[in-house]
Amino acid sequence: MLNRLVQVIFYASCLSTITTAQTARQGALLGTLTDKNTQRPITAATIRLTPAAITVLSDTTGVFRFTNLLPGTYNLTLTSLGYKTILLNNLLVTNGNINVLSVEMESETSVLSGVTVTGRRNTARAASIETPLSVQRMTIEEIKRNPGGNFDVSKVIQSLPGVGGGVGGGGFRNDIIIRGGAPNENVYYLDGIEIPLINHFGTQGSGGGPQGILNANFIEEVKLSSSAFDARYDNALSSVLQFKQKTGNDKRTQGNIILSATELALTADGPLSNKTTYLASVRRSYLQLLFQAIDLPIRPNYWDLQFKTTTKINTTTTLSFLGLGAIDEFRFAAPKKATPEKLYVINSNPSINQWNYTFGVSLKKLTAKGFWNLALSRNTLNNSVEKFEDNENPSPATQTLFTDSRETENKLRFDVTSNTGGWKISYGTVLQYVDFVNRFENLYRKELRDQNGNIIQPEVRINANSNIDFIRYGAFLQAGRKILNDRMAFSAGIRMDANRLSNSESNPLKQLSPRLSVSYALAPKWNLNASVGSYYKLPPYTQLAFMRSGIKNSGNYIQSTHYTGGVEYLPSGSFRLTVEGFYKSYSSYPVSVTEGISLANKGTEFGSIGNEAVIQNGKGRAYGMEIFMQKKLTKRFFGLLSYTLYKSEFTNSTGNYLPAGWDNGQLLSITMGYKLPRNWELGLKFRYQGSAPLTPFDLAASQLNYLSLGTGVLDYSKFNANRLPAFHASDIRIDKKWNYKKTTLNLFIDISNWYGATVSGMPQYTFQRTPDNKAFLTTNGQPIAANGSNAIPLILSNAEVQVTPTVGLIVEF
Repeated sequence: MLNRLVQVIFYASCLSTITTAQTARQGALLGTLTDKNTQRPITAATIRLTPAAITVLSDTTGVFRFTNLLPGTYNLTLTSLGYKTILLNNLLVTNGNINVLSVEMESETSVLSGVTVTGRRNTARAASIETPLSVQRMTIEEIKRNPGGNFDVSKVIQSLPGVGGGVGGGGFRNDIIIRGGAPNENVYYLDGIEIPLINHFGTQGSGGGPQGILNANFIEEVKLSSSAFDARYDNALSSVLQFKQKTGNDKRTQGNIILSATELALTADGPLSNKTTYLASVRRSYLQLLFQAIDLPIRPNYWDLQFKTTTKINTTTTLSFLGLGAIDEFRFAAPKKATPEKLYVINSNPSINQWNYTFGVSLKKLTAKGFWNLALSRNTLNNSVEKFEDNENPSPATQTLFTDSRETENKLRFDVTSNTGGWKISYGTVLQYVDFVNRFENLYRKELRDQNGNIIQPEVRINANSNIDFIRYGAFLQAGRKILNDRMAFSAGIRMDANRLSNSESNPLKQLSPRLSVSYALAPKWNLNASVGSYYKLPPYTQLAFMRSGIKNSGNYIQSTHYTGGVEYLPSGSFRLTVEGFYKSYSSYPVSVTEGISLANKGTEFGSIGNEAVIQNGKGRAYGMEIFMQKKLTKRFFGLLSYTLYKSEFTNSTGNYLPAGWDNGQLLSITMGYKLPRNWELGLKFRYQGSAPLTPFDLAASQLNYLSLGTGVLDYSKFNANRLPAFHASDIRIDKKWNYKKTTLNLFIDISNWYGATVSGMPQYTFQRTPDNKAFLTTNGQPIAANGSNAIPLILSNAEVQVTPTVGLIVEF
């Protein structure tokens, strides 16, 4: 494999020399400048492009253009009277696609945006007045060039502080764990429209999955807030992830094709009329072909589609439509060469048929002092899951898991932003109609008898057949300003939410959610930031609808209080250093009646969570510190370092605090890149995640139930008492571009875990098999008993070296 990769690099180098002369000045860079607070265009701003040393002015609509550029990487400096100067780094120009930017500038008397600004004044340079700390941003180029990221936003953000990648750290799932919180404590917004899932094969009630849905080519910027949430966002306990999409090119149709080892994707954008632009993409995986070729027994298959249109109705009104959808299928096939590990995979996982979509329309109207937004959206998740004692030979008599569930949300949001007397004030409301239909059947424990016919284990079934529909509603108010000669910025907000479900809470005052943020400029390059806030989240619909003996689960809102503080150092326009401490407390967390553990520990498995009886009296706490350093691209080099030291614990049914499932203790990520001559680029990433908690097997229960469950049974009396080895790995990526007259080719090689570190997952309980792996070995030479009494238990370490090379080609046209 490595020899072939070396050959690819060698031939690419030769082709680079041959085609250098074909490079022409066909590149272009377009953008639109608007006032961040009023959203109105900024006219006659000065925009300087380096190293080309070209300067242009924005026109009456805020638009600026650079044409006839040589392909390469550029920086922009944007200045305008009364506004903070903006520096934009690492802007890629190619002959294939026109780079289209949307830039917001802050006035001298308002708090600064997430981009780095310069100025002689001693100002509170916070991410925003509402969220002055615990916020990070990533641009499209940082997402695309992230080693090991494979254009997957869910994987790339794991480079940021406080963000873990699931239990073991090196698994194949994108379970976003932020500051020790559960995967379902995050919310996602795409251009202001909430989207419930960002991963294929998503776990219902949680959201994680093995592959991201969002097309990275659509994304202009990703903003992650891990505390100090703006009051306009509801249902967040650990983070708010905002994805800002690009605007389509209004001059000509353009696009790109991405072909890699796992998928084929087509993206296009351009004008539909003189007032409307579009973005559209479709992606098809062929993982099932790859896994068949390498003889893995799983056959994942997915499609996803994404689109956006933007219509400029007039100078003050913009109408946008967006859509996102996915179709997922996960099934099994017998391996050509059977091994205990491959056979374990077949019967330990369910088959999945899932589809989901989000469709939204938003109307933005500029006003004399700001703007308002009106958004209407609908999202649906259809989740079908099945599991059998023998997934290769399924039959109704041996079915152990069945899920047929559909949840639909219809949302109407309205918010207003106004700037009055130095105050920035935002307020709004949201109304949702929820329709949830669920049929869930789980053979939790099969009836088992001994050789004399005596029952040694009674049958335990969990059934949930429900149909609920109800109204959710909420409102918010946020206000902020700068004082003390602009050295201090503060913002206060309040939010309240409720619903009309009989087993939940209809009084919004009981979910009153105040928050306060403060930023103070200690010196021209140093800022001190702090925030405190109380946040609420409605439990998953599966929990809300579950009924036991005619009594529904409690549907109280889960509550979390955040305390955060830190310092920020900004010595230049290309370097940023932050150090933060945080403490999060939880109350009213659901605790499983059957297993006695907090549902905060669940969500990294396929299928769904919440389909069980719970008692909502759990508590939790997560606390720690973070260090983040970022060096934007200058003089060919860029880098990012994040380190998190933390503790995460939740109570069990007896009220004792136990380590959470993702209490890894330490997270470290180092990413760097270097742009070489002749359009070569090298990227390197190192990841470390501390020892993950591990619950041992209940050996007696495991032996009894393995044949029906396909897995071992955990000993919850020793929940998370052990630890896995720490995870570490490094990823490397090499890119090479060729620019032709109107086309750009980009060949990339991405190798995950290139130095071959051993990746440890959760151990796997099974029975020993015969040498040909066609049957189980037994202690008495007889066929295996249904209760496993004559089986020979075997625990697979599930530790292996996983080096994953990917070679891909991007064609821009």
